[in-house]
Amino acid sequence: MGVKTATDAKILLVDDDPGMLQLLSMRLAASGYKATSCETGREALAYLRRELPAAVVTDLRMEPMDGMTLFHQIQEHWPNIPVIMLTAHGSIREAVEATQQGLFSFLTKPVDNRELLNTLSQALEVGCGVGPERGWADDILTRSETMMKLLEQTRLLARSDINVLISGESGTGKELLAQALHRASGRRDKSFVAVNCSAIPADLLESELFGHVKGAFTGAVQNREGLFLAADGGTLFLDEIGDMPASLQVKLLRVLQEQKVRPVGDSHDRKINVRVLSATHRDLDQAIVDHDFREDLYYRLNVASIALPPLRERKEDILLLAKSFLDQIAKRTGDMTKQLSPQAQQLLLQYHWPGNIRQLHNVIEQVVALSPTPLITENFIADALPGEQVVSPVPLNDAKKQFERDYLVQLLYTTKGNISEAARMSGRNRSDFYKIMKRHDLDSEQFKHD
Repeated sequence: MGVKTATDAKILLVDDDPGMLQLLSMRLAASGYKATSCETGREALAYLRRELPAAVVTDLRMEPMDGMTLFHQIQEHWPNIPVIMLTAHGSIREAVEATQQGLFSFLTKPVDNRELLNTLSQALEVGCGVGPERGWADDILTRSETMMKLLEQTRLLARSDINVLISGESGTGKELLAQALHRASGRRDKSFVAVNCSAIPADLLESELFGHVKGAFTGAVQNREGLFLAADGGTLFLDEIGDMPASLQVKLLRVLQEQKVRPVGDSHDRKINVRVLSATHRDLDQAIVDHDFREDLYYRLNVASIALPPLRERKEDILLLAKSFLDQIAKRTGDMTKQLSPQAQQLLLQYHWPGNIRQLHNVIEQVVALSPTPLITENFIADALPGEQVVSPVPLNDAKKQFERDYLVQLLYTTKGNISEAARMSGRNRSDFYKIMKRHDLDSEQFKHD
């Protein structure tokens, strides 16, 4: 049987031997893979926080972090990424123990090229199933480890057809995540249809969702296909589901139970095959207690759930998103890309962002329009931000920890991950600064890339 080849799958190679990395990279490239090389486990973990490969091939004997330690980190944070271990010191005991712990395969050096390619092919089938289209999550920019874990969870949920409820504050990107889930699913070649349940009057929402026949009500001058039928075979995204009128909740429940829809004024049901993703910024548990939302509908929609964090809890992404918005504006207007001064960046990092990513986008649009120079100073940012936000007090120790972490993030962004320079600016020696970084689970590699 011939060796199966890849379709541009990304493979992460980890080995402290540069010659071995080069050899493996050449072999994988010749077979259609896109290989990225890292010489240490820490460098590999930093890469994984930025991008998720289809598989990891790592050496066992490495310093200071060995292959098994790296594997356990990957297993904890990205459990669906298959890991293949290489070693020149292989033993039956190590191989058995490793595979029992979830390692995909254990290969000995010198690595047989055919065996490696076959093992990789099998790993991709097991790890990714059908596999999402390349770029399924390209619209979601993040350096945040929390978000990377969430994207991995999203990719796993995309492999099934279960309904998913996405929760999160307004402006956190719930529809973007729903679109990404759709693109990663087996329904990606079918329609993705989105509707905001709070933006359509209650008396029109039923017709919008289920359709109507000619003469069903005043103004129904022709048959109209509803959004459920428009999404047949694909995905329907119901945004702000918590604002759906109670009378319509009953009808939606029936559609979800029977996978049939009846247009307004029609006497016949129509069979549909639709995956429903929904989103809300409301506390639906409390809405159920208040009798504003049906409990049986909640459990139909919330077979699985994804909770998007607010922007203030993913501060690593604030400047990344701001830069992206600046680039988008320059591309749209044909002007040169404006830059944020260090003080302006600091203001963005310190702000609470109650409106999340949507608010950040609006602020960047405003300051670009008002700034007469290519450099946007802190004055424009300060003028664009509302007054201080009233936030619930937090315990003093938690506040100290958050301040310390935010301070480190600001320094590392300013120095582009240069630990020595950041330590100098903080008035600490390099060793102490590194220990503080470790305490907050920060890696300088995160800040070395745009």
